[in-house]
Amino acid sequence: MNVHTERLRLLGTAGAIEAVRDAAAVAPGSAPRGVAVIAHPHPLFGGTLDNKVVQTLARAVVQCGWTAVRFNFRGVGASDGVHDEGRGELQDFLSVVEQVAPEGPLVLAGFSFGAFVTSHALATLWSQRSIAHAVLVGTAASRFAVAPVPPEAHLRTLVVHGEQDDTVPLASVMDWARPQVLPVTVLPGGGHFFHGQLPLLKNLVVRHLHSGV
Repeated sequence: MNVHTERLRLLGTAGAIEAVRDAAAVAPGSAPRGVAVIAHPHPLFGGTLDNKVVQTLARAVVQCGWTAVRFNFRGVGASDGVHDEGRGELQDFLSVVEQVAPEGPLVLAGFSFGAFVTSHALATLWSQRSIAHAVLVGTAASRFAVAPVPPEAHLRTLVVHGEQDDTVPLASVMDWARPQVLPVTVLPGGGHFFHGQLPLLKNLVVRHLHSGV
């Protein structure tokens, strides 16, 4: 993404995990606020760590002083293994967290299939770690069993969806969010990939990360 991007080779339960780490935008001598781990969309439909929405999320967290780590799920790019419908991908996510951020504050973020996996990572890690924020974008609620957000994490969680998403209908996300009384931020006219609206998406994430929750 920039000169401050470092390529990583991590280890998961299926073998190697390809990842990149984008350095936080902080003043010289200052420490990052923590680490953000970001998950990409569906591996079987072209999803990779270089997806434009994933890169937008990385730019937002870097701007806010967080180190961003994007990674390829098993079977994607240089990551070993084969697609596992979310089960193994959750293990990939947790393996990345364990290696790049074994302690300290965390941001968990994902797009589409990646948001589904992130929801389960949030449910798993919430009671174990300090999760500063979660960001779920284009959450694939019509296709997968997205985990409920822990009630105590609601104020720390940003859910963003496009009004005209024809891949994951907004109604399915509302059906998931309604029983939890979990707010959903809707981008008017937005599609699944937020074409023409990525700057707006970035600004929403920046505002969320700057919130005092």
